[in-house]
Amino acid sequence: MAQREPRELTVIESKRITTNMHRITLGGKGMSNFPEDHEGGYVKLIFPQPDGERPITRTYSVCNQRENQIDIDFVLHGDGGPASRWAVDCRVGETIMAGGPGPKTLVDDQADWFLLAGDMTALPAISANIKQLPAEAIGYMVIEVIDEADIQPLSMPVGFEVKWLVNPKPGENAKLLSDYVRSLPWLDGQPSVWVACEFNCMRNLRDYLRTERQLSRDNLYISSYWKHGSSEDSHRDAKRADAKAFLKFRVKAFTD
Repeated sequence: MAQREPRELTVIESKRITTNMHRITLGGKGMSNFPEDHEGGYVKLIFPQPDGERPITRTYSVCNQRENQIDIDFVLHGDGGPASRWAVDCRVGETIMAGGPGPKTLVDDQADWFLLAGDMTALPAISANIKQLPAEAIGYMVIEVIDEADIQPLSMPVGFEVKWLVNPKPGENAKLLSDYVRSLPWLDGQPSVWVACEFNCMRNLRDYLRTERQLSRDNLYISSYWKHGSSEDSHRDAKRADAKAFLKFRVKAFTD
């Protein structure tokens, strides 16, 4: 399949929704052929750099979608990276190029129970998952936020247990989220588990869910959205190397 050319999107609105989360609404002519029902999918925003430097690409989940508009939520890390600086500084009417969109990954809504876990970078995709769950769904949602003021109101099935974990320095404590998930009672029946977070936290949770709980790929989506102290390119390289190492480990464990 031929790769789509990036589309030009226009800033429709810019607003702070919590202390460390900023929302940009994008629209314009570039939305004319944007697929419907794509909340939880992703786009690759292309940020121009000064002095003719190579543009920087960052991947973001679509938080909300309306007719010819999408919302993208930016976590405002303390390092003031190029993406968060753009989100704070951009003005209505400015444009940005966007690749994609890429596919959305959703839990199996026919599972017996659900576990959704991640940090603030995963909150838009987790919100999209919650919207498509049946009203009678049971399970857990665990979200790590930078500040208590980052807790957002979400419409949840009444059978869900919700926990917000506060970590003022995300990425430095890779066990806060994973240790809490490990402490949760494992419910009866077949779960559908969705996890996205920082790289080292992801590895901790993958060891638990794949190795200890023996979840198969059919029942588990797990990914790292970022790596503490690394650029997106370095993070991508680390993900590839880690995936190869983990596959080798699984094959060895199966054959021994």
